[in-house]
Amino acid sequence: MSAIGMGTWGIGGGYWVPDYSKDVEWVEVLKTGVSLGITFIDTAEMYGGGHSEELVGMAIKGFSRDEVFIVSKVWPTNASYDNVLKSAYASVKRIGTYIDLYLLHWPSDVAPICETVKAFEKLVDEGIIRFYGLSNFGVRGIEEARSCSKKYDVVAIENHYSLLHRDDEDSVIPYAQREGLIYIAYTPLERGELARSRLLADIGGRYGKTAAQVALNWLVCIDNVVPIPKAGSVEHVKENAGAMGWRLAKEDWLEISRRFSKKS
Repeated sequence: MSAIGMGTWGIGGGYWVPDYSKDVEWVEVLKTGVSLGITFIDTAEMYGGGHSEELVGMAIKGFSRDEVFIVSKVWPTNASYDNVLKSAYASVKRIGTYIDLYLLHWPSDVAPICETVKAFEKLVDEGIIRFYGLSNFGVRGIEEARSCSKKYDVVAIENHYSLLHRDDEDSVIPYAQREGLIYIAYTPLERGELARSRLLADIGGRYGKTAAQVALNWLVCIDNVVPIPKAGSVEHVKENAGAMGWRLAKEDWLEISRRFSKKS
């Protein structure tokens, strides 16, 4: 996995609705990201009704499969044993390859978590997925899912986390660090709000980096945390890639943490 990933919400369409109007552009964006070393791509069956997964499949052609790490997610209404299997098979068909990490997108009220985990473990055995995890879960939900595991364990949790949204800082993140889980942080730039921060821009000036790159690097500096900013354009992907390969000085990281703490 690369230190930063590419989120694909809105790429290929919106909430279950596909959009084919920018396919060439979106594929080029994803290809650019992989070529720059952002080899971790996050998608879901819900994004564009599966079209996002199709675009990911198009984008990774020409790259060695071992070079990329693909995450996809099953929607909670499909969390029953049979529907998890159907969803995973459909996602793999759209992507054109196996899924590295498969997540339950949100907690489900249509099926018990143990039923979902049972399906995940079958998918691992079949080689459809390599690992499984959860998204938008708290510690209690993660532990419940882990208690259902018979052969394999939850390896990752994907939640909303940024300098402006720090709810998991005293709960899920330390749990993930202690238990060896990867914590995937979505919406890490708060839809561009952090990219406009004067404080982050001023600190970035010391490193020759932008405010967005500083906000992402602040996350990269936290053990087990991998941010996945949206791969909205070639320019954004290039900027996001520039958040890798360096580290904020400890005093700058602490200063940023302190200055944003009141906004959490």
